[in-house]
Amino acid sequence: MKLNRLAPLIALAAASVATAQLVDGGRVPVTDVRVLMIAALDSPTGTAQGVLTSKDAESITKHFKATGPILIDVSTVKRYAQAGCARLKLSFAQDGVQLPGQTTPRRNTVDFGINYCRDGQPPKSLT
Repeated sequence: MKLNRLAPLIALAAASVATAQLVDGGRVPVTDVRVLMIAALDSPTGTAQGVLTSKDAESITKHFKATGPILIDVSTVKRYAQAGCARLKLSFAQDGVQLPGQTTPRRNTVDFGINYCRDGQPPKSLT
């Protein structure tokens, strides 16, 4: 999809982050993690925090018999020369997760990095 078609979607996503009612210690409720990725790209601190509130989040929580919401932290690792592009670190965490083979529930986290631009594409250069 071309950038000119994405512009209204990006503006809507950014506005939804700015106007959303904050939950769970100031986190923004989101149904799509890309909203937080764009918010982190636009943030002066390079960070954004949210809580996943989609049907997928409900399914994951039910599957793992978890007791807490899925928390998402996005932080900027490195900004690239290409405007609106950066290396982002995404951290997902959930309390009370019961993994197969474990006797007690615990906090489970998953971290990963991604090169991402506001238009949803990877950067053209990593410099």
